[in-house]
Amino acid sequence: MRTSLDPEMFDPVCPSDLTPIRFGDKWAGMLLRCLEHGPRRFSELRVPLRGISAKALTKSLRSLERDGLVTRRAHAEPTRRVEYELTALGRSLLQPIAAACAWAREHWDELLDAREASSLPTRPVQPVRG
Repeated sequence: MRTSLDPEMFDPVCPSDLTPIRFGDKWAGMLLRCLEHGPRRFSELRVPLRGISAKALTKSLRSLERDGLVTRRAHAEPTRRVEYELTALGRSLLQPIAAACAWAREHWDELLDAREASSLPTRPVQPVRG
């Protein structure tokens, strides 16, 4: 029996939302990490990804499947269920994702400062009179 995904697996202010390094869409890197230790059902994946809608999760999983990173397996017995699992190609992205996460942790303060600076109101540009 595998363990459940930790609901606190991703910090609400997770660096993955802040880092400029993207693996697919907003959720793809986190989904790949959720699948790191084996197949998961749709409802299991929603636990640590609190902010994801069913529509966004479906879209992200379909994109990952289309790109060959995840497989979708439907089981009919004894109750119908669908599981998602990393392919070998998807598994090969885990190390680069870990490196991107380490980079984001190392540069967290700089990234936050840049994000905050870009959201500050700017003064209107005064026309040059000449």
